[in-house]
Amino acid sequence: MPYNLNRHQSGFTLIEMIIGIVAFAVAMTMMISVIVPQAKQSVDPVFQIRASKLAATLINEIQGKAYDEKSTPSQNMKRCNESGPCTAAGELGPEESSHDHYDDVDDYHGMTIAAAMLDSGDTYQSRYSGFSLSVSVVYDGDFNGVADNIQSAKLIRVDVITPNNDVLEFATYRSNY
Repeated sequence: MPYNLNRHQSGFTLIEMIIGIVAFAVAMTMMISVIVPQAKQSVDPVFQIRASKLAATLINEIQGKAYDEKSTPSQNMKRCNESGPCTAAGELGPEESSHDHYDDVDDYHGMTIAAAMLDSGDTYQSRYSGFSLSVSVVYDGDFNGVADNIQSAKLIRVDVITPNNDVLEFATYRSNY
């Protein structure tokens, strides 16, 4: 069969293929640059919710404890400063060796994510992998967020750091009642 020079061939040339590949790469780069930051931001609310749950759990537990080691709520409802002096500001911190035996608010001062969960063999770290937390308890009787020596209220601050290094601060007061 003789070769026909007038026959039209269909298909793409090499130049058309290269231009198509470059256009596709540019389109994919633009699409990925929009999607990747959105995916990262979609994780933030999940971390914030988990951090809020962690802080709420601790704050509820702490609020349920006696105001001070020297308070005697079961013995005629005597508050510290009525039955004797409250714990000195420099001595706030756990008197008990185990979290299960914490009996007053300032026992939680200095607590970290490595602490054992209440009545559990687990630690907060095992349940909240990648998170970090710290608890501080100070006297703040004038409710201005700054430590003082007015022993009528304690400021309880729980700072939670999420796995993407956002710091969420939670605070509450416990009054000497």
